[in-house]
Amino acid sequence: MLFELDTVGHTPEDVARRVLEASFAPPEALQFAKELVDGVMSNRQLIDETITRLAPAWPLDQIAVVDRNILRLATYEMLIDNRVPMRAAINEAVELAKAYGGESSPKFINGVLASVSALATAG
Repeated sequence: MLFELDTVGHTPEDVARRVLEASFAPPEALQFAKELVDGVMSNRQLIDETITRLAPAWPLDQIAVVDRNILRLATYEMLIDNRVPMRAAINEAVELAKAYGGESSPKFINGVLASVSALATAG
């Protein structure tokens, strides 16, 4: 959903409705996914500022769309949502990067999220 919202410009409501209607996932999983997407979208400015500050060599608009949205989701989980342990959020993000990102995505995602983790534990 985050990828579509970032690239196509559909409304969050339209994307969520379409995904929810087409999915065979259990209702609890769909609700959790919707809460994550809503959380990322409502905190996107803070999340993007954090990623930009922690990865200054990579302008946000130049980060691959998949990587950018994996970073947004994990940063939200680590700094704002706090429902999963930080290490789990990092591991899940790296696994998503392995599955959907480019060859260097897992290492890049891991590096940025290590900085997010350090920021979260310092503050």
